[in-house]
Amino acid sequence: MNVLFVCTGNTCRSPMAEGYLKYLNLENVSVKSCGLAATGAPVSENSVKAMADIGIDISGHISAQITAKDIEWSDKIVCMSESHKQFLLSAAQDKLEVLGKGISDPFGGDIEIYRFCRDEIIDAINKMFNNFNVRLIERDDIKQIAELEKVCFSEPWSVETLLDAYKNGTTFIVAECNTKVLGYVGISCIVDEGYITNVAVFPEYRKQGVATALIEKVFDIAKEKALSFVSLEVRASNYGAIALYEKMGFIKEAVRPNFYSNPKEDADIMTKRFD
Repeated sequence: MNVLFVCTGNTCRSPMAEGYLKYLNLENVSVKSCGLAATGAPVSENSVKAMADIGIDISGHISAQITAKDIEWSDKIVCMSESHKQFLLSAAQDKLEVLGKGISDPFGGDIEIYRFCRDEIIDAINKMFNNFNVRLIERDDIKQIAELEKVCFSEPWSVETLLDAYKNGTTFIVAECNTKVLGYVGISCIVDEGYITNVAVFPEYRKQGVATALIEKVFDIAKEKALSFVSLEVRASNYGAIALYEKMGFIKEAVRPNFYSNPKEDADIMTKRFD
């Protein structure tokens, strides 16, 4: 499959999308990007920085104007907005789609705006290409989850602790690719309240939409069980996780002083409330 990402200038959104899909190295997928008004400019500095944060180098990209040859080459043309799709409708109607719900243009924003844009792109591409599967765990998954706990936490849950929680009704969800667990989340439901136990993703699979997909599955469970809220604790210094939770609608509501040890630190209590 030949995939063409399209935005306006081909210096921000579409190069990041191209870089990420190339990084995934999916079998039988070729990818490039173009712009509707590209001028041969280099990729934006903040796009380079945002992708470098997750180990992807797009610094050599030069913007390219879309041509009839590009449209002919493509099996799928993925636009960053509905307006891009409408512009190309007469030339490539059957090949066009919009990435996710549309990716807002970060042009002129600071690095955090670009990182937010990058994460939107990654989430949408993972969903588009089914790069991983999210499902409820089976008992055989617990050993892999325990290994993940050791990697992510200074006081990891043991196999025995995880198994005991599983037997006593905690719902565990894993994201997996080719039978390998990439990350997991646990939620304990009491009457109409939901409490997330842990969210963990192997370091090499972070910033790829795994945690987002896991939490979205938690929200699905919350709706099925008519929960009034879902709550969790997070280290006060874990700014990356806090930013993700805020993006998904969690609000800091309280602090647990010295909740964590190794090292000792406060926990922010963050809650997502449902109507």
